[in-house]
Amino acid sequence: MLSIREILLAIRSARLTDFDAWRGRLIVWLAAAAAGLMVVLFARITEHANTLFFTLQKTYWWLPLILTPSVGMTIVWMTRKWFAGASGSGIPQTIAALNSSDQSTTPLISIKLALGKIVLGTSALAAGFSAGREGPSVQIGACIMHAFSRFLPAGFSVHPKHLILAGGAAGISAAFNTPLAGIVFAIEELGRKFEQKTNGVVITAIVLSGLVSISLQGNYTYFGNLSVGIIDRKIIIPLIVCGLVCGILGGIFSRTLIEASDKLPGRIGQLRTVHPLWWAGLCGLMVALLGAISGGLAHGSGYISTQEMLSGNIAETWQYAPIKYLATIFTYLSGIPGGIFAPSLSIGAGIGNDLIPLLGNQHAAAIYALCMAGFLASATQAPLTSFIIVMEMIDGHEMVISLMAVAMIASIISRIFSKPLYATLAQVYISKQSSQKNDSDNQ
Repeated sequence: MLSIREILLAIRSARLTDFDAWRGRLIVWLAAAAAGLMVVLFARITEHANTLFFTLQKTYWWLPLILTPSVGMTIVWMTRKWFAGASGSGIPQTIAALNSSDQSTTPLISIKLALGKIVLGTSALAAGFSAGREGPSVQIGACIMHAFSRFLPAGFSVHPKHLILAGGAAGISAAFNTPLAGIVFAIEELGRKFEQKTNGVVITAIVLSGLVSISLQGNYTYFGNLSVGIIDRKIIIPLIVCGLVCGILGGIFSRTLIEASDKLPGRIGQLRTVHPLWWAGLCGLMVALLGAISGGLAHGSGYISTQEMLSGNIAETWQYAPIKYLATIFTYLSGIPGGIFAPSLSIGAGIGNDLIPLLGNQHAAAIYALCMAGFLASATQAPLTSFIIVMEMIDGHEMVISLMAVAMIASIISRIFSKPLYATLAQVYISKQSSQKNDSDNQ
């Protein structure tokens, strides 16, 4: 047994009697809870925005033709004027802030950007753009937790960038109610230089933000419980086909988004550079036209359509996947704040719906899940995060091996067509920061 002296030494080495250490821990806990609260509130607001849009769209089918372009132009104007750094997903910005050699993360991580992301991201969904809230939730969580770093005591073991990492992980966890995915996302996508001493911070952030999410929304699964039936060797052929198809389509999707982040050639590129607001309006009009010809399927995150497909209450027509595919690309091209996680899952479900007649109805539910994981893995090239998100969202633990396999296949195929999406876009933000810093130093 340990002696009293040894116990006291152990307590002292663990800093259990250090007031500053406890103050630092309390600040981290408060930061995690605040991040979870903001992400959950963002989720609630976007749900109301989606409901409002679809209510108006069903009553006035022509309204998106006016609403989507005009609101898109307003959002892009506000983003460029007041919230530079809030456009797009938010995940590349978070990665750039983590990997930037510059200690200042203000251009990409701040309370101002978090508020802008919430307001503008909600407005984009209320206007009918094809976007998700999960990517923005990563930047929001990172901004909220990093804001608490100024209150940490001097010499505390947690670095401000650790809070960015933990906040991003908490954002994914609270947005999807998938705590395991939050941890894996922190390691696979955010923390390429993941350090052992960040483990406690990340897990603490995910646990506390998760508790906030559960207390406000309940312990739910994102798409409900999906009954996939018996999984045996007959799933091998559908698994391979889903992996190949989603890998190719997801790779092209990712390549398109990456190339669109650079200067586009010809008159289209000139229009985007010289008249970004008119460009945003044009992209919004394209989304609205896709919505008009599909009865509104192009709009929103795709959550409702995906849930209905998974529950068997609706069989979407064959054009759902290509319509959603194009609408999400045009939404990204417009420059509005919005993520691709939820639309990617929705596109994957649509691809699965189109493959079911070819692969057989006996594995219909499993094919939906495989294509959701496969397309998300190929679009993001984050296979571990993708299969865990789908597994936790549908409560499909019996499909663990199948989801792992399809995510791996799709991710490998995607690499033929595209570089990793978020890491590549993060380099764009880092380059912009460096050039802006050099310009300011030369002045």
